[in-house]
Amino acid sequence: MLFLGSTHEGSVHDFSMLKTDCPKEQVIDNELFINSILWADLGYQGILKLYESLRIEIPHKRPRKTKKNPEPELTKEQKEYNSYVSATRIKVENSIGGIKISKIVSDRFRGRKE
Repeated sequence: MLFLGSTHEGSVHDFSMLKTDCPKEQVIDNELFINSILWADLGYQGILKLYESLRIEIPHKRPRKTKKNPEPELTKEQKEYNSYVSATRIKVENSIGGIKISKIVSDRFRGRKE
């Protein structure tokens, strides 16, 4: 885990929190973001336009169903890419779950170690 944003009360969308905690000007100059790959899920649609100078991996979204395209599907390459992104992102999701279960961020550490 390389970055931890601030906590927000109530129901706030993840992408809104990202834009609040990491303004474009701050991210462009930060070595932490420039030298890393950002793994995003489909909740971050629009992140590529906002942070175009960063390396961001986000899955492809299935096209909408229309009269011209009654059964929309992703191409084989897009499905393979989505599998690659999700296989990597599951490691991130599991580490976030471990942080939440152990309450490292929300509770004060009362142990004796510095």
